[in-house]
Amino acid sequence: MGTVIMHNVVSVDGFIADKNDDVGSLHEWYFSGDTSITEGGDQQYDHSGAGSGFKVSRASAGYVRQMWESIGTIVMGRHFFDLMNGWEGHPPAGDHVVVVSHRPKPEGWHPEASYHFVDSVAAAIDKAQELAGERTVAVCAGDVGGQILAAGLVDEVAMDVVPVVFGSGKRYFGSIDGQHLLEDPHVVIQGDRVLHLRFRVRR
Repeated sequence: MGTVIMHNVVSVDGFIADKNDDVGSLHEWYFSGDTSITEGGDQQYDHSGAGSGFKVSRASAGYVRQMWESIGTIVMGRHFFDLMNGWEGHPPAGDHVVVVSHRPKPEGWHPEASYHFVDSVAAAIDKAQELAGERTVAVCAGDVGGQILAAGLVDEVAMDVVPVVFGSGKRYFGSIDGQHLLEDPHVVIQGDRVLHLRFRVRR
């Protein structure tokens, strides 16, 4: 089975969006550099319709490219799915998406897309690993990500830390209770306006 990595872009005070789901300047580094994430441009990752692709610093490009190419399945909560309308059936990385939700997939929604709706975090990780095989399972941070971490199902925590303070909003780890120890970071990469960190979860 592949590694389960909880991942998101995050402010220095631990928020992934404000209370209205606005990410503010958190994603500006994705578009302010001079290097495409993929060698041939980023059309495969650009589903915004703008066609602009991603341009990051050279240091970030190698890291993000490797991360995105490793992903087989993304796990997300229903709120994020509804907010993004599931990227219209085209996830930014990987081939499959598992949505934790007590409601089924919207009727008639992109039947060709490999999106799977399950009603528990344990079932989500089981399904995601089945679909991903040896590839990475990427868990979106937030309430569902925090629940998956608390359940002991996350192998690594990956944070793209942006130098901005939100003060309040949606927390990276959601409303998780108790302490959860991580190992020292085994990846520390400084990009422009972002610091890439990865920590293994201590067992």
